[in-house]
Amino acid sequence: MVNLIWMALTIIGLIFAVVNDRVEQVNKAIFQGATDAVTISIGLISILVFWLGLMKIAEASGLLDKLAILFRPFITRLFPEVPKDHPAIGYILSNMMANMFGLGNAATPLGIKAMEQLKKLNGNKDEASRSMITFLAINTSSITLIPTTVIAVRITYDSANPAEIIGPTLLATIISAIGGILLDRYFYHRRVKKERKIK
Repeated sequence: MVNLIWMALTIIGLIFAVVNDRVEQVNKAIFQGATDAVTISIGLISILVFWLGLMKIAEASGLLDKLAILFRPFITRLFPEVPKDHPAIGYILSNMMANMFGLGNAATPLGIKAMEQLKKLNGNKDEASRSMITFLAINTSSITLIPTTVIAVRITYDSANPAEIIGPTLLATIISAIGGILLDRYFYHRRVKKERKIK
């Protein structure tokens, strides 16, 4: 569906450019956009490689394991249906650590693995379980200590202080994470009350 929407927008844009005699401007915008995309991608690759390297060092030194141990009691309370020694807990913790360091690209495969494990716990049903919904809320609104991707984009565009975004990002993501967890719990308890009334 998304592909059809993008195709429709492209065709409408080209028709609009032809009708309004702006084909040359559209061509310039296409080539400029392509150039910017390559520039941003190279900037993102360099900063992501740097932080992924630091993550690997943190993993080798045992720092990630210590952080995982620190957060494990919190995670087991958020996911009461998931056994404490289940692989899903490890993937959830790894996903959270990657998101905390702003490594969205590294966090995505870990998030997919966590969802696969949670789906197995749910009996491979198509309907999302409570744990799957909670994980989605946390993953979407995760706390970010270092917004690596945003810093990389700011460096690419010659920001005077690329790291000044760290404070506001941390505050915003703490608020979003708390809000996501509270909303998740609210709708869960609301659904439980409705089910009890029906019974």
